[in-house]
Amino acid sequence: SLLNPSQENLYRSVMRETIRNLHAVGKVEKLCEYEEDCLWGGAFSQTHEIMNKGTPGAVSCERHVCGEVLDGHSPGNVPFRDHSIHKPYEYPGYGEKSRICKEHGETFRSPQCLDKYERTRTGEKPYECSQCNKAFRYLSSLQNHKRIHTRDKHHECKQCGKTFKRHSNVQVHERSHTGEKPYVCKLCGKAFTSYTSLRTHERSHTGEKPYVCKLCGKAFTSYTSLRAHERSHTGEKPYVCKLCGKAFTSYTSLRTHERRHTGEKPYVCKLCGKAFTSYTSLGAHERSHTGEKPYLCKLCGKAFTQSSDLQVHTRSHTGEKPYSCKQCGKAFTRSSNLHIHKRIHTGEKPYTCKQCEKAFTCSGHLQMHKRTHTGEKPYLCKKCGKAFTQFNSLQIHKRIHTGEKPYVCQQCGKAFARSSSLHIHERTHKGETPYVCKQCGKAFIWSSSLPRHEVVHTGEKPYVCKQCGKAFSHYSRFPYPNSLRTHETLHSEEKPYKCKQCGKAFRKNFSFLLHERIHTGERPYECKQCGKAFRDRCSFLLHERSHTGERPYECKQCGKAFAHSSHLQAHERIHSGDSQWRISK
Repeated sequence: SLLNPSQENLYRSVMRETIRNLHAVGKVEKLCEYEEDCLWGGAFSQTHEIMNKGTPGAVSCERHVCGEVLDGHSPGNVPFRDHSIHKPYEYPGYGEKSRICKEHGETFRSPQCLDKYERTRTGEKPYECSQCNKAFRYLSSLQNHKRIHTRDKHHECKQCGKTFKRHSNVQVHERSHTGEKPYVCKLCGKAFTSYTSLRTHERSHTGEKPYVCKLCGKAFTSYTSLRAHERSHTGEKPYVCKLCGKAFTSYTSLRTHERRHTGEKPYVCKLCGKAFTSYTSLGAHERSHTGEKPYLCKLCGKAFTQSSDLQVHTRSHTGEKPYSCKQCGKAFTRSSNLHIHKRIHTGEKPYTCKQCEKAFTCSGHLQMHKRTHTGEKPYLCKKCGKAFTQFNSLQIHKRIHTGEKPYVCQQCGKAFARSSSLHIHERTHKGETPYVCKQCGKAFIWSSSLPRHEVVHTGEKPYVCKQCGKAFSHYSRFPYPNSLRTHETLHSEEKPYKCKQCGKAFRKNFSFLLHERIHTGERPYECKQCGKAFRDRCSFLLHERSHTGERPYECKQCGKAFAHSSHLQAHERIHSGDSQWRISK
């Protein structure tokens, strides 16, 4: 039965008090499913959401539902007498499907909610800002946007002074100081500072991506991510750094960037004290302590700590390389890899070693280089005890023990332990040699081969053995057997690489791999001119010089040139008077 007048007055009083209490305790983030841009930042939409679900006893301000602005009112003092207050059972056609989406069959309690739903589906944005022409789905969103122009930010954080348009935004922000995370995911237990963040996170479990790009069809879990993505098509970067002029597609990216200038790192790990410029970076770091890997590849089951890492990994299955170099056409799975690659063309090497002044294109290469000075090898193999300067090298080394070769050439079926080895191998099919020496014009398949070759022209020997002082032009073993790494094994009697067929042991993995080819008969390096095949690349390169006549090793004293470095070394001893090492001309 319907309420009598006294009961209705009591009902109104209770509802007014309830909304005041909700606002006072900060329960303002729970948004109605179709009210993403609630005028009061979420307050009052809690009851609005209940109304949409058809729960008896809920109230709704019809003027709020339709988007009309209630200037000067807060959720605590809404003038209910000026607006129609309904209970669901008083609506005409209560219990019937009175408001139905014709295309999807969704039902709604009011035509206004149906209109809002349809705008979300169609992308219609009828409300336009007169100052900047930006368009919005909801009138309330337009009103919130207008505050950007008027700079109406009257809600201030007491701890850091940051101002916000909405009181609810201050409350969410203050949790970044207190560490409070009241919204917990029921599936994985992860906690969040806001209800919106929880809703977005839950979609990572369900796979739901309701926001779809009209240009390329790519789907996203949040509207913010969609907007940032859309700018990748338009090229729009509306957020500009005042200090360096760099522009960004999202405000969050700008704020994170600005902290590089200020040195501000507001997000601190409670376990180790390490600080970060962004909350995302802190979250990823915290997983290094917990070991949590919530992002799972559906194709191979591999798990990741960050969703971005999963996205990049998925491209290894699909072959997608969305980031392409405009100069040479080379494509990459990560935008960061493209950015580093561009420095090959520009010659930019912004990361310099303070000890030897050697410069690098990326910070990771500098960090690895520094360990050649310190001798630090923090990554240890549990099976054989061998230590490595970088984690990736340890992972690749482990495959020697397991025999795993996950990277397979689609043209010939040959498998590799490293993805880089596969990429280099693929160039042998294409005949691609993209790295060219500016002095002699020689071209190389590997980018690392070019600087190694350039040492031939300079005569530089920057790598010195700490035990005996001998200097070398190259550090790594492959494809240069005469390197510091090869030499260092002479001081050690350890032979960790053992052949399973004949039991012969080797100090170097390089020697072990070459030895294996004796058993298999494999000769992967074939001369295109005469068809002769070789077990190792070094022998193949030396053979090629018999066709080309190339003699890259030149004596500085008499100018005589040699095809082999060993022949040059033997020749130099003639000048030093060591007749024991004379060779015939």
